[in-house]
Amino acid sequence: MTSIKKVSPESVGLDSKILPNIGDYLNKVYVEPGKYVGTLTLVARKGEVAYLEGLGFMDRENKKPMQEDAIFSIYSMTKSITSIALMQLYEKSLFRLDDPVHWHIPSWKNLRVYESGVYPNFITSRPKRPMTIRDLLSHMSGLTYDFMYKSNVDAAYRKTKVQMNGDLNTFIETLSELPLEFSPGDQWNYSVSTDVCGYLVEHFSGMKLDEYFQKNIFEPLGMIDTGFYCPKDKADRLACLYEHNPSDGPKLLDPSGKEAGRTKERVMLSGGGGLLSTMHDYYQFCSMLYHQGELNGNRIIGRKTIEMMSTNHLPDNKDLTEMSQSAFSETPYQGVGFGLGFSTVLDPNKSQSLTDIGEYGWGGAASTTFWINPKEEMVVIFLTQLLPSSTYQVRRELRSLVYSALMPQ
Repeated sequence: MTSIKKVSPESVGLDSKILPNIGDYLNKVYVEPGKYVGTLTLVARKGEVAYLEGLGFMDRENKKPMQEDAIFSIYSMTKSITSIALMQLYEKSLFRLDDPVHWHIPSWKNLRVYESGVYPNFITSRPKRPMTIRDLLSHMSGLTYDFMYKSNVDAAYRKTKVQMNGDLNTFIETLSELPLEFSPGDQWNYSVSTDVCGYLVEHFSGMKLDEYFQKNIFEPLGMIDTGFYCPKDKADRLACLYEHNPSDGPKLLDPSGKEAGRTKERVMLSGGGGLLSTMHDYYQFCSMLYHQGELNGNRIIGRKTIEMMSTNHLPDNKDLTEMSQSAFSETPYQGVGFGLGFSTVLDPNKSQSLTDIGEYGWGGAASTTFWINPKEEMVVIFLTQLLPSSTYQVRRELRSLVYSALMPQ
Protein backbone atom coordinates (compact mmCIF):
# COMPACT_ATOMS: atom_id res chain seq x y z
CA MET A 1 0.00 0.00 0.00
CA THR A 2 1.25 3.47 -0.92
CA SER A 3 0.55 5.59 2.13
CA ILE A 4 0.16 9.35 2.02
CA LYS A 5 2.65 11.27 4.15
CA LYS A 6 1.10 13.89 6.43
CA VAL A 7 2.63 16.97 8.07
CA SER A 8 1.63 19.11 11.02
CA PRO A 9 -1.22 21.43 9.94
CA GLU A 10 0.47 24.44 11.57
CA SER A 11 3.57 23.88 9.41
CA VAL A 12 1.48 24.81 6.35
CA GLY A 13 -0.68 27.49 7.99
CA LEU A 14 -3.70 25.40 8.97
CA ASP A 15 -5.15 25.20 12.46
CA SER A 16 -5.05 21.67 13.93
CA LYS A 17 -7.85 22.61 16.35
CA ILE A 18 -10.19 23.64 13.48
CA LEU A 19 -9.41 20.94 10.86
CA PRO A 20 -11.11 18.13 12.86
CA ASN A 21 -14.40 20.02 12.39
CA ILE A 22 -14.42 18.50 8.87
CA GLY A 23 -14.63 14.94 10.16
CA ASP A 24 -16.90 15.84 13.06
CA TYR A 25 -19.39 17.45 10.69
CA LEU A 26 -19.27 14.72 8.04
CA ASN A 27 -19.67 12.03 10.69
CA LYS A 28 -22.55 13.71 12.51
CA VAL A 29 -24.51 14.89 9.46
CA TYR A 30 -23.79 12.21 6.83
CA VAL A 31 -22.07 9.05 8.03
CA GLU A 32 -23.73 8.24 11.37
CA PRO A 33 -27.25 8.90 10.00
CA GLY A 34 -26.41 6.58 7.07
CA LYS A 35 -26.63 9.18 4.30
CA TYR A 36 -23.11 8.35 3.15
CA VAL A 37 -21.82 4.84 3.84
CA GLY A 38 -18.25 6.12 4.06
CA THR A 39 -16.06 9.10 3.14
CA LEU A 40 -12.37 9.87 2.63
CA THR A 41 -11.25 13.51 2.75
CA LEU A 42 -7.85 15.08 2.03
CA VAL A 43 -6.69 18.67 2.57
CA ALA A 44 -3.25 19.76 1.38
CA ARG A 45 -1.53 23.13 1.50
CA LYS A 46 1.79 24.31 0.08
CA GLY A 47 2.30 20.86 -1.45
CA GLU A 48 1.90 18.95 1.84
CA VAL A 49 -1.03 16.88 3.15
CA ALA A 50 -2.23 18.29 6.47
CA TYR A 51 -5.49 16.33 6.85
CA LEU A 52 -6.58 12.89 5.71
CA GLU A 53 -9.48 11.09 7.36
CA GLY A 54 -11.64 8.12 6.50
CA LEU A 55 -15.09 7.70 8.05
CA GLY A 56 -17.65 4.90 8.00
CA PHE A 57 -17.40 1.91 5.71
CA MET A 58 -16.02 1.20 2.24
CA ASP A 59 -18.21 -1.95 2.37
CA ARG A 60 -21.28 -1.59 4.61
CA GLU A 61 -22.53 -5.10 3.96
CA ASN A 62 -19.32 -6.67 5.32
CA LYS A 63 -18.68 -3.95 7.94
CA LYS A 64 -15.32 -3.14 6.32
CA PRO A 65 -14.04 0.28 7.53
CA MET A 66 -13.04 2.96 5.02
CA GLN A 67 -9.38 2.50 4.05
CA GLU A 68 -6.86 4.98 2.73
CA ASP A 69 -6.14 2.74 -0.29
CA ALA A 70 -9.82 2.14 -1.22
CA ILE A 71 -10.53 2.19 -4.95
CA PHE A 72 -13.40 4.50 -6.00
CA SER A 73 -15.41 5.04 -9.17
CA ILE A 74 -14.56 8.68 -9.90
CA TYR A 75 -16.95 9.14 -12.83
CA SER A 76 -16.63 12.73 -14.15
CA MET A 77 -13.38 13.40 -12.29
CA THR A 78 -12.11 11.39 -15.30
CA LYS A 79 -12.85 14.46 -17.43
CA SER A 80 -9.96 16.47 -16.00
CA ILE A 81 -7.52 13.66 -16.84
CA THR A 82 -8.88 13.34 -20.41
CA SER A 83 -8.71 17.12 -20.90
CA ILE A 84 -5.07 17.18 -19.75
CA ALA A 85 -4.34 14.28 -22.14
CA LEU A 86 -5.84 16.13 -25.10
CA MET A 87 -4.01 19.34 -24.22
CA GLN A 88 -0.71 17.42 -24.06
CA LEU A 89 -1.31 16.71 -27.75
CA TYR A 90 -2.23 20.36 -28.31
CA GLU A 91 1.20 21.26 -26.94
CA LYS A 92 2.68 19.08 -29.70
CA SER A 93 0.75 21.21 -32.24
CA LEU A 94 -1.25 18.22 -33.50
CA PHE A 95 -4.33 20.44 -33.62
CA ARG A 96 -5.53 23.94 -32.81
CA LEU A 97 -8.37 24.79 -30.46
CA ASP A 98 -10.33 26.47 -33.24
CA ASP A 99 -10.05 23.46 -35.58
CA PRO A 100 -13.49 22.34 -36.72
CA VAL A 101 -14.09 18.90 -35.22
CA HIS A 102 -15.04 17.49 -38.64
CA TRP A 103 -11.49 18.05 -39.86
CA HIS A 104 -10.56 15.18 -37.58
CA ILE A 105 -13.90 13.30 -37.55
CA PRO A 106 -15.06 13.50 -41.20
CA SER A 107 -18.44 11.86 -40.47
CA TRP A 108 -19.30 14.95 -38.39
CA LYS A 109 -19.10 17.31 -41.39
CA ASN A 110 -22.87 17.57 -41.72
CA LEU A 111 -23.96 17.83 -38.08
CA ARG A 112 -27.35 19.51 -37.72
CA VAL A 113 -29.14 21.42 -34.95
CA TYR A 114 -32.48 20.23 -33.53
CA GLU A 115 -35.55 22.29 -34.38
CA SER A 116 -38.48 19.92 -33.72
CA GLY A 117 -39.68 16.34 -33.95
CA VAL A 118 -39.03 13.03 -32.22
CA TYR A 119 -36.40 10.42 -33.08
CA PRO A 120 -35.96 9.35 -35.83
CA ASN A 121 -38.11 12.03 -37.46
CA PHE A 122 -36.28 15.27 -36.68
CA ILE A 123 -36.54 18.66 -38.34
CA THR A 124 -33.10 20.23 -38.16
CA SER A 125 -31.17 23.28 -39.34
CA ARG A 126 -27.58 24.08 -40.18
CA PRO A 127 -25.41 25.23 -37.25
CA LYS A 128 -24.30 28.87 -37.32
CA ARG A 129 -20.71 27.68 -37.40
CA PRO A 130 -18.85 24.35 -37.18
CA MET A 131 -18.17 22.75 -33.78
CA THR A 132 -14.55 23.29 -32.68
CA ILE A 133 -12.30 21.33 -30.35
CA ARG A 134 -12.53 24.17 -27.84
CA ASP A 135 -16.32 23.73 -27.87
CA LEU A 136 -15.80 20.11 -26.79
CA LEU A 137 -13.36 20.97 -23.99
CA SER A 138 -15.63 23.74 -22.67
CA HIS A 139 -19.01 21.89 -23.06
CA MET A 140 -20.29 24.42 -25.59
CA SER A 141 -20.52 21.80 -28.36
CA GLY A 142 -24.29 21.33 -28.48
CA LEU A 143 -23.99 17.68 -27.38
CA THR A 144 -25.87 16.37 -24.34
CA TYR A 145 -26.24 13.37 -21.99
CA ASP A 146 -28.83 10.60 -22.07
CA PHE A 147 -29.70 11.13 -18.37
CA MET A 148 -30.82 14.76 -18.76
CA TYR A 149 -34.51 13.93 -19.46
CA LYS A 150 -34.99 17.44 -20.79
CA SER A 151 -35.35 17.26 -24.57
CA ASN A 152 -36.13 15.08 -27.57
CA VAL A 153 -32.40 15.02 -28.31
CA ASP A 154 -31.42 13.38 -25.01
CA ALA A 155 -34.37 11.00 -25.56
CA ALA A 156 -32.72 10.03 -28.87
CA TYR A 157 -29.48 9.33 -26.97
CA ARG A 158 -31.44 6.86 -24.82
CA LYS A 159 -33.22 5.26 -27.79
CA THR A 160 -29.97 4.70 -29.70
CA LYS A 161 -28.09 3.73 -26.50
CA VAL A 162 -25.26 5.89 -27.81
CA GLN A 163 -23.44 5.88 -24.45
CA MET A 164 -23.70 2.13 -23.90
CA ASN A 165 -23.34 0.30 -27.20
CA GLY A 166 -19.91 -0.64 -28.49
CA ASP A 167 -16.56 1.11 -28.44
CA LEU A 168 -15.49 4.71 -29.03
CA ASN A 169 -15.72 4.34 -32.83
CA THR A 170 -19.34 3.13 -32.63
CA PHE A 171 -20.11 5.94 -30.18
CA ILE A 172 -18.72 8.57 -32.57
CA GLU A 173 -20.58 7.17 -35.59
CA THR A 174 -23.93 7.04 -33.72
CA LEU A 175 -23.46 10.64 -32.55
CA SER A 176 -22.83 11.74 -36.14
CA GLU A 177 -26.45 10.83 -36.95
CA LEU A 178 -28.05 12.72 -34.05
CA PRO A 179 -28.80 16.45 -33.93
CA LEU A 180 -27.17 18.96 -31.60
CA GLU A 181 -29.18 20.71 -28.88
CA PHE A 182 -27.98 24.13 -30.13
CA SER A 183 -25.48 25.71 -32.46
CA PRO A 184 -21.93 25.28 -31.08
CA GLY A 185 -20.77 28.19 -28.93
CA ASP A 186 -24.29 29.50 -28.25
CA GLN A 187 -24.82 27.85 -24.84
CA TRP A 188 -23.21 25.60 -22.23
CA ASN A 189 -24.54 22.08 -21.70
CA TYR A 190 -22.94 19.29 -19.68
CA SER A 191 -22.47 16.45 -22.13
CA VAL A 192 -20.57 13.56 -23.69
CA SER A 193 -18.15 16.16 -25.12
CA THR A 194 -15.26 14.80 -23.03
CA ASP A 195 -15.89 11.29 -24.36
CA VAL A 196 -15.36 12.79 -27.81
CA CYS A 197 -12.15 14.36 -26.46
CA GLY A 198 -11.10 10.83 -25.47
CA TYR A 199 -11.70 9.67 -29.03
CA LEU A 200 -9.57 12.57 -30.28
CA VAL A 201 -6.75 11.54 -27.91
CA GLU A 202 -6.78 8.16 -29.67
CA HIS A 203 -6.98 9.84 -33.09
CA PHE A 204 -4.05 12.21 -32.56
CA SER A 205 -1.82 9.81 -30.60
CA GLY A 206 -2.48 6.59 -32.50
CA MET A 207 -2.88 4.83 -29.12
CA LYS A 208 -5.86 3.37 -27.28
CA LEU A 209 -7.06 5.76 -24.58
CA ASP A 210 -6.11 3.48 -21.67
CA GLU A 211 -2.61 2.97 -23.13
CA TYR A 212 -2.15 6.70 -23.68
CA PHE A 213 -3.21 7.50 -20.10
CA GLN A 214 -0.87 4.82 -18.75
CA LYS A 215 2.20 6.00 -20.65
CA ASN A 216 1.73 9.76 -20.50
CA ILE A 217 -0.05 10.41 -17.18
CA PHE A 218 -0.35 7.43 -14.85
CA GLU A 219 3.20 6.04 -15.03
CA PRO A 220 5.00 9.41 -14.80
CA LEU A 221 2.81 10.42 -11.82
CA GLY A 222 2.98 7.07 -10.02
CA MET A 223 -0.79 6.54 -10.34
CA ILE A 224 -0.55 2.79 -9.81
CA ASP A 225 -4.22 2.03 -9.07
CA THR A 226 -6.04 4.11 -11.71
CA GLY A 227 -7.71 2.54 -14.74
CA PHE A 228 -10.95 1.77 -16.56
CA TYR A 229 -11.56 -1.37 -14.47
CA CYS A 230 -10.33 -2.86 -11.20
CA PRO A 231 -8.01 -5.87 -11.61
CA LYS A 232 -9.24 -8.95 -9.73
CA ASP A 233 -6.17 -8.97 -7.47
CA LYS A 234 -7.19 -5.52 -6.16
CA ALA A 235 -10.94 -6.21 -6.03
CA ASP A 236 -11.07 -6.43 -2.22
CA ARG A 237 -10.01 -2.75 -2.15
CA LEU A 238 -13.04 -1.62 -4.18
CA ALA A 239 -15.37 0.69 -2.28
CA CYS A 240 -18.95 -0.50 -2.74
CA LEU A 241 -21.05 1.72 -5.00
CA TYR A 242 -24.41 2.91 -3.64
CA GLU A 243 -27.46 4.78 -4.91
CA HIS A 244 -29.53 7.24 -2.89
CA ASN A 245 -32.74 5.70 -1.60
CA PRO A 246 -34.72 8.18 0.54
CA SER A 247 -36.92 5.55 2.17
CA ASP A 248 -34.32 3.02 3.26
CA GLY A 249 -30.79 4.45 3.13
CA PRO A 250 -28.24 3.96 0.33
CA LYS A 251 -28.98 0.98 -1.93
CA LEU A 252 -26.07 -1.25 -2.98
CA LEU A 253 -25.45 -1.03 -6.75
CA ASP A 254 -22.07 -2.74 -7.11
CA PRO A 255 -20.26 -4.68 -4.39
CA SER A 256 -16.61 -4.96 -3.44
CA GLY A 257 -14.64 -8.10 -4.34
CA LYS A 258 -14.23 -10.17 -7.49
CA GLU A 259 -17.97 -10.26 -8.24
CA ALA A 260 -18.09 -6.49 -8.74
CA GLY A 261 -19.08 -5.33 -12.22
CA ARG A 262 -16.22 -2.88 -12.12
CA THR A 263 -13.68 -5.74 -12.28
CA LYS A 264 -14.65 -6.45 -15.90
CA GLU A 265 -12.67 -4.85 -18.73
CA ARG A 266 -14.54 -2.12 -20.57
CA VAL A 267 -15.23 -2.02 -24.30
CA MET A 268 -16.22 1.66 -24.15
CA LEU A 269 -13.28 3.64 -22.74
CA SER A 270 -15.19 6.65 -21.42
CA GLY A 271 -12.96 9.71 -21.15
CA GLY A 272 -15.97 11.43 -19.65
CA GLY A 273 -16.56 9.12 -16.71
CA GLY A 274 -14.95 5.70 -16.88
CA LEU A 275 -12.00 5.71 -14.48
CA LEU A 276 -11.51 4.19 -11.05
CA SER A 277 -8.86 5.66 -8.78
CA THR A 278 -7.60 6.04 -5.21
CA MET A 279 -6.96 9.02 -2.95
CA HIS A 280 -3.21 8.56 -3.40
CA ASP A 281 -3.44 8.49 -7.20
CA TYR A 282 -5.83 11.39 -7.60
CA TYR A 283 -3.75 13.44 -5.18
CA GLN A 284 -0.74 12.76 -7.41
CA PHE A 285 -2.72 14.14 -10.36
CA CYS A 286 -3.91 17.20 -8.40
CA SER A 287 -0.40 17.79 -7.07
CA MET A 288 0.85 17.93 -10.64
CA LEU A 289 -1.76 20.57 -11.42
CA TYR A 290 -0.89 22.49 -8.24
CA HIS A 291 2.83 22.38 -9.17
CA GLN A 292 2.00 23.90 -12.58
CA GLY A 293 2.30 20.74 -14.63
CA GLU A 294 5.24 18.97 -12.98
CA LEU A 295 5.64 16.45 -10.18
CA ASN A 296 8.81 14.80 -8.85
CA GLY A 297 10.81 15.92 -11.88
CA ASN A 298 8.25 14.63 -14.41
CA ARG A 299 6.72 17.34 -16.56
CA ILE A 300 3.23 16.32 -17.65
CA ILE A 301 2.03 19.58 -19.20
CA GLY A 302 3.12 23.21 -19.46
CA ARG A 303 2.40 25.93 -16.95
CA LYS A 304 0.80 28.21 -19.56
CA THR A 305 -1.48 25.38 -20.71
CA ILE A 306 -2.82 24.84 -17.19
CA GLU A 307 -3.36 28.59 -16.85
CA MET A 308 -5.39 28.57 -20.07
CA MET A 309 -7.37 25.48 -19.05
CA SER A 310 -8.27 26.83 -15.60
CA THR A 311 -9.52 30.25 -16.78
CA ASN A 312 -13.02 30.99 -18.03
CA HIS A 313 -13.76 30.28 -21.70
CA LEU A 314 -17.44 31.24 -21.66
CA PRO A 315 -18.13 34.19 -24.02
CA ASP A 316 -17.65 37.69 -22.53
CA ASN A 317 -16.51 36.11 -19.25
CA LYS A 318 -20.10 35.09 -18.45
CA ASP A 319 -20.90 32.63 -15.69
CA LEU A 320 -22.91 29.43 -16.03
CA THR A 321 -26.18 31.07 -14.98
CA GLU A 322 -25.95 33.15 -18.17
CA MET A 323 -24.78 30.37 -20.50
CA SER A 324 -26.11 27.05 -19.21
CA GLN A 325 -29.14 25.20 -20.53
CA SER A 326 -28.04 22.06 -18.69
CA ALA A 327 -30.48 20.14 -16.49
CA PHE A 328 -27.53 18.91 -14.43
CA SER A 329 -23.90 19.73 -13.70
CA GLU A 330 -21.25 18.99 -11.07
CA THR A 331 -21.09 22.63 -9.92
CA PRO A 332 -23.40 25.41 -8.77
CA TYR A 333 -23.80 27.99 -11.53
CA GLN A 334 -23.70 31.41 -9.85
CA GLY A 335 -20.30 33.10 -9.98
CA VAL A 336 -18.75 30.05 -11.67
CA GLY A 337 -17.40 29.84 -15.22
CA PHE A 338 -15.91 26.99 -17.21
CA GLY A 339 -12.50 26.54 -18.77
CA LEU A 340 -11.08 23.63 -20.76
CA GLY A 341 -12.01 20.68 -18.55
CA PHE A 342 -12.49 22.50 -15.22
CA SER A 343 -15.03 24.79 -13.58
CA THR A 344 -13.44 28.03 -12.41
CA VAL A 345 -14.60 30.53 -9.79
CA LEU A 346 -15.24 34.04 -11.16
CA ASP A 347 -16.98 35.67 -8.20
CA PRO A 348 -16.88 34.08 -4.71
CA ASN A 349 -19.64 36.38 -3.44
CA LYS A 350 -21.99 35.37 -6.24
CA SER A 351 -21.21 31.71 -5.62
CA GLN A 352 -22.06 32.29 -1.93
CA SER A 353 -19.28 30.02 -0.71
CA LEU A 354 -15.90 30.56 0.90
CA THR A 355 -13.38 30.48 -1.94
CA ASP A 356 -11.21 32.66 -4.20
CA ILE A 357 -11.28 33.84 -7.79
CA GLY A 358 -9.39 31.24 -9.82
CA GLU A 359 -10.22 28.17 -7.73
CA TYR A 360 -10.77 25.35 -10.23
CA GLY A 361 -11.89 21.72 -10.10
CA TRP A 362 -14.76 19.33 -10.81
CA GLY A 363 -16.76 16.46 -9.34
CA GLY A 364 -18.12 13.03 -10.16
CA ALA A 365 -21.55 11.38 -10.25
CA ALA A 366 -20.91 9.32 -7.09
CA SER A 367 -20.58 12.56 -5.04
CA THR A 368 -16.78 12.83 -5.30
CA THR A 369 -15.16 16.24 -5.79
CA PHE A 370 -11.81 18.01 -5.95
CA TRP A 371 -10.61 21.56 -6.19
CA ILE A 372 -7.35 23.46 -6.42
CA ASN A 373 -6.98 26.98 -5.03
CA PRO A 374 -3.78 28.54 -6.39
CA LYS A 375 -4.14 31.68 -4.26
CA GLU A 376 -4.29 29.75 -0.98
CA GLU A 377 -2.00 27.01 -2.32
CA MET A 378 -4.57 24.34 -1.47
CA VAL A 379 -5.74 21.01 -2.86
CA VAL A 380 -8.91 19.37 -1.50
CA ILE A 381 -10.24 15.94 -2.50
CA PHE A 382 -13.42 14.31 -1.20
CA LEU A 383 -14.23 10.69 -2.08
CA THR A 384 -17.38 8.71 -1.40
CA GLN A 385 -19.65 6.42 -3.47
CA LEU A 386 -23.23 7.69 -3.58
CA LEU A 387 -25.16 8.27 -6.80
CA PRO A 388 -26.32 10.87 -7.75
CA SER A 389 -24.03 13.71 -6.72
CA SER A 390 -26.98 16.11 -6.50
CA THR A 391 -28.32 14.26 -3.42
CA TYR A 392 -26.58 16.48 -0.85
CA GLN A 393 -24.89 19.91 -0.89
CA VAL A 394 -21.69 18.65 0.74
CA ARG A 395 -19.35 20.41 -1.69
CA ARG A 396 -20.29 23.90 -0.57
CA GLU A 397 -20.27 22.79 3.08
CA LEU A 398 -16.76 21.39 2.67
CA ARG A 399 -15.48 24.77 1.53
CA SER A 400 -16.74 26.41 4.73
CA LEU A 401 -15.16 23.66 6.84
CA VAL A 402 -11.82 23.64 5.01
CA TYR A 403 -11.20 27.36 4.53
CA SER A 404 -12.13 28.18 8.13
CA ALA A 405 -8.96 26.30 9.18
CA LEU A 406 -6.68 28.83 7.46
CA MET A 407 -4.56 30.60 10.07
CA PRO A 408 -4.09 34.39 10.12
CA GLN A 409 -1.22 35.53 7.89
